[in-house]
Amino acid sequence: MILGIGVDLCDARRIESSMERFEDRFLDRIYTLAEQQHARAAAKPGLSFAKRFAAKEAVAKAFGTGVRGFLFVDIEVVSGALGKPHVILHGGAAEVLRGLVPEGRTAHIHLSLSDEAPYATAYAIIEAY
Repeated sequence: MILGIGVDLCDARRIESSMERFEDRFLDRIYTLAEQQHARAAAKPGLSFAKRFAAKEAVAKAFGTGVRGFLFVDIEVVSGALGKPHVILHGGAAEVLRGLVPEGRTAHIHLSLSDEAPYATAYAIIEAY
């Protein structure tokens, strides 16, 4: 059963501007260390950061709450060996998901990321099975 769907579009120039203006304070507030390392190693770091930001927003929209009751760093976007993005929830975000899932069911968050510079998009589906 589908519990939530979220989509977000992010302009990488906005993320790059925040990175220049606020430096590590911005990055540390939004991204985990692993996400920062992944994005910095990318050919286009600003676009990589934008995709992860869009993913966090899409997941928050799929929750139906927006970013309430948790921090951006509570939603971590990692890539599998073949590059497929996966979501790992921590802290308040994990609690929000637990509150959505019917008893006896397991949740899975499907995530798709795409970009066409300067834009990045993410689509998230929360499924319970």
